[in-house]
Amino acid sequence: MHIVDGALSNPVVIAGAVLGAAGVARGLRDLPMEKIPAAGVLSATFFVASLVHVPIGPSSVHLIMNGLAGLVLGWAAFPALFVGLLLQAVFFGFGGITVLGVNTFNIAAPAVIVWWLCGRQVQRCSPRTAAIWAGIGGALAIALTTLFVALALRLTGEAFLPAAKLVFLAHIPIMVIEGLLSAAAVYLAKQVKPELFGNVAEAAS
Repeated sequence: MHIVDGALSNPVVIAGAVLGAAGVARGLRDLPMEKIPAAGVLSATFFVASLVHVPIGPSSVHLIMNGLAGLVLGWAAFPALFVGLLLQAVFFGFGGITVLGVNTFNIAAPAVIVWWLCGRQVQRCSPRTAAIWAGIGGALAIALTTLFVALALRLTGEAFLPAAKLVFLAHIPIMVIEGLLSAAAVYLAKQVKPELFGNVAEAAS
């Protein structure tokens, strides 16, 4: 769901850079030492999952797994996803450097929102119930990301309105897939390493 260089107006690019930088700064401040390995794994997961993408206008369709990143990392999802986006832009030309802030905000902000809404339930509930909440969070993160991408395109100009609508519709299957993958990942993690959701979820309560 990368927006490419040159697709957005300068005010939108600047606003995205400011919001993205603020999110990364907050995420680094809230990243405890014991969460760094998980942040690295989730950054790599995002990097690999989103390598396979189908271009649609100024954006693309691919897996993101930002909902799972939010449930595990909270605000630290910002720097984790930023690193993945930066490497993709540098090595593969996905997205771009000038829109790095916008893409970071569009993908990481929904992760934080999912953490706010579902993190406490994932921490405290049984593996089965936590998996249901994770599935909701995984699908919701994609829905919010498509909404933010559509909003960025819409703020750029009327000409991008059809593309904004297409981005949302094209990601409906991705919402289902990511919901199922997030549910399965959380169900397994709650059984073998439940403390993975501890500190971050406590901060959301």
